[in-house]
Amino acid sequence: MALMTDSGNDTNRHSESFSPELKSEATPQFPANAIPNGGLIAWLQVVGSFMAFLNTWGIVNSFGAFQSYYSSELLSDVSDSNISWIGSIHGFLLCLTGFLTGPLFDAGYAYYLICIGSFLVVFGMFMVSLCTQYWQVMLAQGICIGLGSGCLFIPSVGIIPTYFSTRKALATGLAASGSSVAGVIYPIAFTRLQQSIGFPWATRVIAFIMLGTLSITIATFRVRILPPERRQLFDPQALCDVPFMLFNATAFFTCVGLYVPYFYISDYSTTVATMSPSLAFYMVPILSAGSVFGRILPNFFADKTGPLNTIAICICAAFILAYCWLAIANTPGIIVFCVLYGFFPGTFVSLQATSVVTLSPSLGIFGTRMGMSTLCAGLGTLVGNPVAGAIVGKGSWLGLRLFCACALAVGTVFVAGARVVRSRRLMDQV
Repeated sequence: MALMTDSGNDTNRHSESFSPELKSEATPQFPANAIPNGGLIAWLQVVGSFMAFLNTWGIVNSFGAFQSYYSSELLSDVSDSNISWIGSIHGFLLCLTGFLTGPLFDAGYAYYLICIGSFLVVFGMFMVSLCTQYWQVMLAQGICIGLGSGCLFIPSVGIIPTYFSTRKALATGLAASGSSVAGVIYPIAFTRLQQSIGFPWATRVIAFIMLGTLSITIATFRVRILPPERRQLFDPQALCDVPFMLFNATAFFTCVGLYVPYFYISDYSTTVATMSPSLAFYMVPILSAGSVFGRILPNFFADKTGPLNTIAICICAAFILAYCWLAIANTPGIIVFCVLYGFFPGTFVSLQATSVVTLSPSLGIFGTRMGMSTLCAGLGTLVGNPVAGAIVGKGSWLGLRLFCACALAVGTVFVAGARVVRSRRLMDQV
């Protein structure tokens, strides 16, 4: 997602995002001091990206509510592990499609990716309302929404560095908090509506919300600058960049464990903590509410302390909390765990792109490396939750919690390694 050149004025910039003919007329790349770092158009990009995150990673964060309903009602004859594949495929395709569509973003087709992604996400959710069998839900929610989310993800992340430099981490964190807000709104809306008007219309209402919010993304999205040249899909030299490869390992192992509570905390609360179902379904929104602050506050400090330093601290805190989960089996403890756990791991999602910038030799190679790092995160998301579901399927909630904690512990080791190899001086801003 290399930086792109300014077209001169707001009207022309908006036109470039519509017309493929105009993208070839872009002027040379602007110097860094020409980046606006504020203004109405710049902050509108944050609003549009917020809405995109709301309907991409936000659906992944909300999957725990769907998982509980599917396992108890719609797909009660399907194992938890198989049901979790729906959310995992969604998360994986989000990352994989983002990796593959990165060159299209750099080639000037960002607006088309936004439109196609919005259509697929909304269409997929409408199709979920018609589903009655496992394979239908997999096609609609796992594959269709996953592909659409991937088309939306890279433009929503890549547009922000073209408008911000000194406040890039904060702007990215504000945008990424959309997924956490969705994790509060969508599970509550889905559960309440499903109880009152049934599953089909509950999902249709959510689809209409997605349509309205993504319309804001389409209306506000403006490409400011175009890349001087198309980027590679893969950077072979990155394989020799030790800090970057350690960070990719961090992305994989962190995402193996990160979403396990999001998928299973509701079922854990009713099964182990004997929490009432009416209260248990609020655990996913509480996780997401904590994540809202976790994607904004650390990003504010990351502009001063360095994104890699901030991520290392937050992943370490998440791993400690995951081990504390081993001793939690009552309602007050679970609520406190959800608030704290939501806060710390959310930082990884919001600061991943900013950390890749720090670990890239130049902004010209950032798009390629971001795609590689996102793919590693997607593979972790694909693997983690089905494995956790298979462990629960054997009746071992202790095993699920250990699996989550161990994955985050390994992620902590790798991010610490990346930080030390990058700079051995503790006070360096990395």
